[in-house]
Amino acid sequence: MSSTPRRFVTLMIHRDGALKSPSIRVPLWAARTLLVFGIVLAVAVVLGTVTHGPVVRLAARVPLLEREIERLQAENAQVRDLAARLGELESRYEQVRSMLGGDLIPRRAQGDSLAVAHPVLARAPDAPQHYELGPSPPRHWPLDEAGVVTRGQVSMGTGREAHPGLDIAVPTGTPIRAAGGGIVTETGDDVEYGRFALIEHPDGYQTLYGHASRLLVVAGEAVNAGQVIGLSGSTGRSTAPHLHFEARQGGKAIDPRPLLGQAPS
Repeated sequence: MSSTPRRFVTLMIHRDGALKSPSIRVPLWAARTLLVFGIVLAVAVVLGTVTHGPVVRLAARVPLLEREIERLQAENAQVRDLAARLGELESRYEQVRSMLGGDLIPRRAQGDSLAVAHPVLARAPDAPQHYELGPSPPRHWPLDEAGVVTRGQVSMGTGREAHPGLDIAVPTGTPIRAAGGGIVTETGDDVEYGRFALIEHPDGYQTLYGHASRLLVVAGEAVNAGQVIGLSGSTGRSTAPHLHFEARQGGKAIDPRPLLGQAPS
């Protein structure tokens, strides 16, 4: 019984110009093994080349990422510093607000999520210690201080420009208080009066407060006597900070000083 003959693969190597071509006789199984090994090696080289590129690119980005992290850390430190300063400013604001006697924030409509100020009551020098609650005629000086009346009432027909109220010189930011309780019927900005508020009181009285730098009430809001309704300023037709205070009855301007317990000068 004869055995299976072994098969071989002959590889010939021919060099240009040579007379002889040496050959190598390799068993078939060895040739196949070398072929498989070559294919595996080629695949490994290709895969290595494909995966090496992203790795190199990621490695190149590491210094950039480190610098970005350092920048973010510096910005976080700045944010923490600003937060600390903001907390300090808020603390100082709370101190100033408490010195003024309460929140100087305008009331908002019902259902608004913003903060709502509560009425701030105080009395002016030599004024009664008690402010009435609810609607009341204008009986109180509209400022925390007496101020200086720089211009009084001037009626039409006197040869001078009509002036229906009192101009009271006070620093900008002085709290303006309602002279009586009532309903704020109008607020806004006027060419003459600047930023103003008009309050309707019982018995046909009205009071008007002009040239404010800021209003703390809105139209339709009910206010009590002595409630802070704004801060004095110099808006509108004004040459210096002051409050224009005007009292009316039946739609006609009247001298407010008798209402406030002061004799006309």
